[in-house]
Amino acid sequence: MRVFVEGVGLLGPGLTGWQASLPVLSGQGAYRTAPTEIRASGLLPVAERRRSPVTVKLALAVGEEAFKNAGRDGAAAATVFTSSSGEGETLHQMCETLASVDRDVSPTRFHNSVHNTASGYWGIATRSHEASTSICCYDASFVAGLVETVAQVAAFGKPVALISYDQPYPEPLHSARPLVASFAAALVLAPQAAQRSLAVLDLAFIDGAAPATRMSDPDLEALRLGAPAARSLPLLGALARAAPENVEMDFLAGRRLRIAVSPC
Repeated sequence: MRVFVEGVGLLGPGLTGWQASLPVLSGQGAYRTAPTEIRASGLLPVAERRRSPVTVKLALAVGEEAFKNAGRDGAAAATVFTSSSGEGETLHQMCETLASVDRDVSPTRFHNSVHNTASGYWGIATRSHEASTSICCYDASFVAGLVETVAQVAAFGKPVALISYDQPYPEPLHSARPLVASFAAALVLAPQAAQRSLAVLDLAFIDGAAPATRMSDPDLEALRLGAPAARSLPLLGALARAAPENVEMDFLAGRRLRIAVSPC
């Protein structure tokens, strides 16, 4: 399967946007971790902006950046949202409410609790009527989302955006499923090369016992392992270096996804 990368969005600890992160990802600058800078999207109406949870802010930030870098209208392309954690803060609040004497759950919390919450807010923000898919695949959520996105590009012959995000759970859920940081990444993928194309990706499933591609910086490697959405870092690093190389990512049942990255 082959696709072309037109735009990238990135937000994580010490990684504030794709362009600002290029020196770190390419190995030309030192990585310095810092809290993820999370802001509400200016694309949302005031009421929805006020109600949007952190996961929505993460997803909309990288999605908006990726489409801006691609020079495309976010309303005109299908989307694939993928997250291992979903909206954990809302789930925590609902569990607290259901365990209390007053068990009334607000409608806002209910509609923020479903796994396609970010997709719904994206539709409101961009006024998109295009198809949107929301999936989850535990630690392989980014890879599953990438495969789904590439499959849709191949099937429909149109650009599709992948938006991957994760937000740590509050306690006590955090102890059961610890995630180290808020992280999100987005890719706008297309079936043909365009003026703004950054690279071409050739995807193939392989078997192998060798470790998946790692980050050379130990702090970035800890981030990669600590947040499923951050499993995207080796691919983002390859895009930042703009040189031909292979990236391998763990998938399911001993299978691995090999991505041959070639700059355009």
